[in-house]
Amino acid sequence: MISLQRKSSLMVMEVAVMATVLVVARGVSVKLTGRQGFTNCFQYDKVNDNCTGVDCRNRTVTCENPSRGSDEMPGCYAVWKNSSENGFEIQNLGCWFTTSHCLVGTQCISGSKLAEESFFCCCMGDLCNGDVLYQPVEENLPEVTTSVPEIEEAVDPLFNTIIISLVPISIFTIFLILMYWLCRRYRYTSLVSIQTSEPSLLTTPLTPTANDFQPLQLIEIKARGRFGAVWKAQWRNQCVACKVFPLQDRQSWISEHEIYNLPNMQHENVLQFLGTEKRGEGLDTTFWLITEFHQRGSLYDYLKANLVSWNSLCLIAESMVRGLAFLHEPSGSKPPIAHRDFKSKNVLLMNDTTACIADFGLAIKFDPGKKLCENHGQVGTRRYMAPEVLEGAIQFNQDAFMRLDMYACGLVIWELASRCSAQDGPVDEYMLPFEEEVGLAPSLEEMMEAVVQERKRPIFRDTWMKHAGLASLCETIEECWDHEAEARLTAGCVEARLSHLLRTSKQTIPTTDLNHTNTTPLIIDLSNGSTVKESSL
Repeated sequence: MISLQRKSSLMVMEVAVMATVLVVARGVSVKLTGRQGFTNCFQYDKVNDNCTGVDCRNRTVTCENPSRGSDEMPGCYAVWKNSSENGFEIQNLGCWFTTSHCLVGTQCISGSKLAEESFFCCCMGDLCNGDVLYQPVEENLPEVTTSVPEIEEAVDPLFNTIIISLVPISIFTIFLILMYWLCRRYRYTSLVSIQTSEPSLLTTPLTPTANDFQPLQLIEIKARGRFGAVWKAQWRNQCVACKVFPLQDRQSWISEHEIYNLPNMQHENVLQFLGTEKRGEGLDTTFWLITEFHQRGSLYDYLKANLVSWNSLCLIAESMVRGLAFLHEPSGSKPPIAHRDFKSKNVLLMNDTTACIADFGLAIKFDPGKKLCENHGQVGTRRYMAPEVLEGAIQFNQDAFMRLDMYACGLVIWELASRCSAQDGPVDEYMLPFEEEVGLAPSLEEMMEAVVQERKRPIFRDTWMKHAGLASLCETIEECWDHEAEARLTAGCVEARLSHLLRTSKQTIPTTDLNHTNTTPLIIDLSNGSTVKESSL
């Protein structure tokens, strides 16, 4: 009998020690390869990538943890299938930001199945999701003995003291393991299951009948963003745009749908929303958001290939800011909205040369009487972040978020001015804001040094100032990106100034010297659709 007690006590002690080692091991920091705060991962999406073969899975992406205040390094993940019919198939590769249960190493190891033939793993380390492995967890069951234990000598008092000391530690350790298991199960459920508490978002397209979007066919990928791919699609013999969100970005799909579905949200300078769909089941689930399709594409893509005349600049800028002013101001039952990711890639050009604003995945609305949660911090594209966002000093109120949009708006208007043919001299090749100062892929620290510490802004060329309209526009741009948020212009004020410039440009067309060397082959006067060819060199 004493032997049984001793063996049981030894088993409890072993469990406690193993659990304590697990807890301590969880707290050990591991130095990962690559830049601090970043992890390189393979990226692949079987559903959205228009590519087949092994080489398609060799694309890499640099992952950065979106929670700026967190010390947690981003990880990598892989989802694959292994069936008797198709064999081993990779489904998804990419970044994983919930790394509390991810293993550190050069392999991505799964210990259990997601479904009958589906597996998921996450890991911590550069390109660790390039080598996936399934290792089922073996359960070590205690051996059952039928022999009668011999009576041994009395238990040592020191042994009893150790056991009594380890019991509270064991209980606490088991509690931590249980909490970890519950959190892991909750995260798994949110990843692979569709909640039934949101039927209006998941099953009801915003169209006259539920079958309207069934024949919608994806044609080609036009753009790819952080939350999904934008496809050109066909529906009812007309072209539409379909933004396809993968399963892990379902919350972004819901957020954007909620913004588009607000009352009185329709405006000529806001992308027209048509409906939503959920396609596929299980790990193959994707979420579709359908909008109007605009052939000219984004302002970013257009400026890379074309110059714009002074009249066209005024028309594009005025319509763009008019849409931003509509978002910022309440309209009937529509609350004020802050975009929070305003940039030239999220401004589309319509056929009449006016602009409309798109991509509301990060937008927030300000309902009357509701306090804004303080979890809406450092988001958006780094080069378009205002100084107060870069240094983490943003105030959580409506006016502060509107000023962030206006800072980014000033940068977009600068992009337009940099490609205007009215300037007195050669027009530079297209460059992103701060590209000349910090390059194409700046880190958060580089942007903070340039924008906050050195207070740099994109430069105005001397040739711009020789044109009266451009000189006036530069003053407005400077007041949009002022270092002090309270000093920045509102969208309504900028709209009024640009409307005045647009009226003036229609009355008096500035004289522009086109006899200069320019590597850009076309000057596009979008106001009347005409094109003027230049000499090559």
